[in-house]
Amino acid sequence: MRFVIQRVTESSVAVDHAVIGRIGKGFMVLIGVSGDDTEETADKLVKKMIGLRIFEDENGKTNLSLADVGGGLLLISQFTLYANCRKGNRPSFIEAGSPEKANALYEYIIAKCREQVAVVETGAFGAEMKVSLVNDGPFTIVLDSEKL
Repeated sequence: MRFVIQRVTESSVAVDHAVIGRIGKGFMVLIGVSGDDTEETADKLVKKMIGLRIFEDENGKTNLSLADVGGGLLLISQFTLYANCRKGNRPSFIEAGSPEKANALYEYIIAKCREQVAVVETGAFGAEMKVSLVNDGPFTIVLDSEKL
């Protein structure tokens, strides 16, 4: 499982020209699911993500968490995080989880995040989405379950 976490001052996602999710300060998170991922994998990444202390405190140090700043989450399913570009120029997505598995884990992640974060917005699984964001910093972190 891979999370690409971008600290944002604002972010939104639209489907068919209609905004379906919007947050202010917080994290816009692209979520990729592999064929080997489980709910236990999701639990580890959600815990790590929510605990990240990457917001600045009064001294300008990255020392505050999402909860400390009252931040929100915008969660976007993104199977292309498992693109394999080793051969040729056309990516292979064979390492990505099946749509059924990926959607189930995406919904599981959303539910787990809503247990701990007041504002959790989402994209639409499998839809053509337009994501907008103002990356704060910029500050981007990749969490990969294989490296935790």
